[in-house]
Amino acid sequence: MHISDQEILQLIQNPKSKEIGFRQLIQLYQKKVYQLIRRMVLIHEDADDLTQNTFIKAYHHLDKFKGNSSLFTWLYRIATNEALSFLEKKKRRYFLSVDDHLEKLESYLDQPGTLSGDEIHKKLQKALLKLPEKQRLVFHLKYEEDLNYEEISKITDTSVGALKASYHHAVKKIEHFLQED
Repeated sequence: MHISDQEILQLIQNPKSKEIGFRQLIQLYQKKVYQLIRRMVLIHEDADDLTQNTFIKAYHHLDKFKGNSSLFTWLYRIATNEALSFLEKKKRRYFLSVDDHLEKLESYLDQPGTLSGDEIHKKLQKALLKLPEKQRLVFHLKYEEDLNYEEISKITDTSVGALKASYHHAVKKIEHFLQED
C-alpha cells in the first residue's frame, strides 16, 4: 500500500494519529534518506545515526513544514544539512586536513566488503571523494537519485544555474580522475 504525502500530513496533523503518520513517513522515506547520507559519509554507523537524527529533527519541526515542497524534498534537505554538518564537525574534531580526511575515507573504500559493486564502482566512489562535499552531493542527487535541478535546488537551497555549474564541474573532475587512474 502506497500512502501519499498528503495522507501522511493529514495523519500527522491530527493529534490522535500523529504517531501513526510519523511512522508512515519513516517507513516511506527511511531507506532513501539513509542511502543519501551513506553516500556522503560512507560509514554505516555514521549514516545510521544521521538518518535517525534527520527523522528526529523532522519530528520536532513538523509544525514548520509549510507544504511548499514535497515531504521527500523537505526530508532530503534536513538529511543533506545533517550530513554536511557532520562531515564539517568531523574534520574539525580530528584536525584533519582535507587530504588526510580523503585518505582516511579512501582507505575505508579499500576494505573488503565496505561497498557493494565492482572495481568501476569503487573507482567512481574514490573519484567522488575528491570532490568538494557540495559537488559530491549535487552529483549524487542528479546522477544517482535522478532528481531534476528544480528539486535539487529546493533541497540544497541553491540556484539552478549554480547547480548546473556544480554538476558540470563534478563530472569533469570525475572524468579527469578516472582517466588518470
